[in-house]
Amino acid sequence: MSVTIEIAGLPPERIVFAPSPLAELGTALHTLSEPGHHPGVCGWTTAVNAGLKQDLADRLSEADFLWRTTFSDVLLGFAGLRDASAQPGETLADDLDILDRLDDEEFVSASLEFTCSTLYGTPQLRSPLSDPSMRERAMELASARGPQQRQFTKWLLDDPPAVRAWVRRLFEDCDEAFFADTWNRVRFQLTADAREKSELLRRKGLAATLEAVSPALSVDEAGTRIDVDKLSSARTTAVDPAVGAGVTFIPSVYQWPHLLVLHRYAWRPVVHYPVAAPELPGPTSVDQFMLRMEALAHPMRMRLCRHLARAPYTTGELADYYGLSSPEVSRHLSVLKKASLITSRRRGRYVQYQMDLKVVARLGSDFLETVLR
Repeated sequence: MSVTIEIAGLPPERIVFAPSPLAELGTALHTLSEPGHHPGVCGWTTAVNAGLKQDLADRLSEADFLWRTTFSDVLLGFAGLRDASAQPGETLADDLDILDRLDDEEFVSASLEFTCSTLYGTPQLRSPLSDPSMRERAMELASARGPQQRQFTKWLLDDPPAVRAWVRRLFEDCDEAFFADTWNRVRFQLTADAREKSELLRRKGLAATLEAVSPALSVDEAGTRIDVDKLSSARTTAVDPAVGAGVTFIPSVYQWPHLLVLHRYAWRPVVHYPVAAPELPGPTSVDQFMLRMEALAHPMRMRLCRHLARAPYTTGELADYYGLSSPEVSRHLSVLKKASLITSRRRGRYVQYQMDLKVVARLGSDFLETVLR
């Protein structure tokens, strides 16, 4: 499973690394609303949430579905402009001005992403602003999400300019309350990371650059597509002449464990990635994680793990203890070893097996990182 970005014929200069104040604000808001996803910054989330004035906290709650359960594409609005040169702004005000350039239909469609009102990544031929049946469908789906979402959707469909002004004011108030200080603290790190990746792209090419961004990113041998290892499948293109060729990579301090890919139809793709830090574990591939879960799903292998977690054992010892044949035990050990859950070492004519405790200890965080990536 992966998200694929077609890049055949994409000029190297159209692969851009750039920080985005609005994207980082969106990530910060998600972190504040879902601190359990981001244990590494719990001190920051606690301090900011404690310092929010009640009015701002209430307004953030009214719209938190734009960043809590989905990362709304309005936070990456530059990618929806029919202008290949459009990139994130230098300041939050710049990014908000760029967002204002989207027409109402694009803004509404991107804002309603949380309702799953369209099959994401495919054409939406009719707008809920002009088509009664699409409006009814959008309201129905929003209602299923909850009364708050239904109220917001109705307001958005009735008066898009008013909602757009409300959202902009909300983000500006966040900037005044806490984000300006946050951005001043992280922007140099993000700018440095973007500059480093741009230089790496120039010197060593795309494959090495993607590896430096995240082990979950790769390019095929022909250099025609970027694959993003995620627990989902989708395709998009960075060479659509209708919207302009290009793919943008946006670093984020608060992003881990998420690795987001904007693959909206008729928008340029964006990869929103966490800046690497020594304390952050590297992502396990989706296939490898699923292999480990499947290996542990068998009751006998779970029982074998009880011994292997305590000390090294030979196949014969395990066979004697559990009353199994040596070939049967060997088959179970082979599955566990293929999943990198156990290690082996030779002691004379015997081979001993033992659980890799570091790998097993990470299964919980690997699960979280895999499903949230």
